[in-house]
Amino acid sequence: QVQLVESGGGLVQPGGSLRLSCGASGIILSINTMGWYRQAPGKKRELVARAFSGGITNYADSVKGRFTISRDNAKNTVYLQMNSLKPEDTAVYYCSADLRQHRTDDFNTYWGQGTQVTVSG
Repeated sequence: QVQLVESGGGLVQPGGSLRLSCGASGIILSINTMGWYRQAPGKKRELVARAFSGGITNYADSVKGRFTISRDNAKNTVYLQMNSLKPEDTAVYYCSADLRQHRTDDFNTYWGQGTQVTVSG
């Protein structure tokens, strides 16, 4: 079994910062992409940022220049540093990992349980 566990969400005032963490555990042979998605009430889940295994990253236009994704491959962990937060960033944030557990497996996508980020004040 693979588990992705997120932490770091909470309530913050506009202009503030938060850092989300997500660690993957279990039988993991290799991880390709790790990313962060978010879902606001009444809206579809959307990509926030992704970090590929080769070091390339990409971001949603709405967060460019404010959010930074990073990975610690030795710890199977992905981070999301969020600065200059806005009320419209309020959502449940989910991490994802495209990984395989054994050599004969395909890469599959796993999700965390989500962490609430609320920007209000």
